[in-house]
Amino acid sequence: MTQPHSAHSTGLENASDDVKLAVDLIYLLESHNIDPDTALSALEIVKRDLLTKKND
Repeated sequence: MTQPHSAHSTGLENASDDVKLAVDLIYLLESHNIDPDTALSALEIVKRDLLTKKND
């Protein structure tokens, strides 16, 4: 995901992929005014799904 705040403008060009993804997710959640509790609940669902797929 590339936004105006991307790696080049924030100094994240050398960051690991997980940090870059985290920054993009934070930007997405904040720019859509997602309630923090809703975001945390959704992230738990995503985590469970990814762990299930990883273990298959």
